Amino acid sequence: MTMDLDSVRTFFRSAPFMVDLGVEPVDVGEGRLTTVLVLAPRHLQHTGQAHAGVMASMADHTMGAAAQTMAAKGVWVVTAELKTSVLRPGKGERLVCEARVLKAGRTLSFTEAEVYAETGGARTLVAKTSATMAHTQSRG
Repeated sequence: MTMDLDSVRTFFRSAPFMVDLGVEPVDVGEGRLTTVLVLAPRHLQHTGQAHAGVMASMADHTMGAAAQTMAAKGVWVVTAELKTSVLRPGKGERLVCEARVLKAGRTLSFTEAEVYAETGGARTLVAKTSATMAHTQSRG
């Protein structure tokens, strides 16, 4: 399925949780996607760092959309397995997630992503994620 940046943005707007979080796609290509999230107090733990669930959710949807760019017409990609490793506190102005498909298949795709905390253009790797995406037939 060919997806340009406008269609990926529409895809993200159709997911209420991504809209609520504020995750925005900024770059797309076949099997890859970059998203950003401007950090706000609602995204933070009591320690002042981004909640691991925010980073995992951002990475999950970004990896799924990257896999969707390579899926056959009439196929939806959904997460079958997800692993997130938080490497250091997610502190900064925004999070940037870079996702890519490692192997696209007919029924499963394997993906990975890095989440960076960014302040003033300086980036720090804060989480590494991987996911197995299942391909399902879309309905209606």
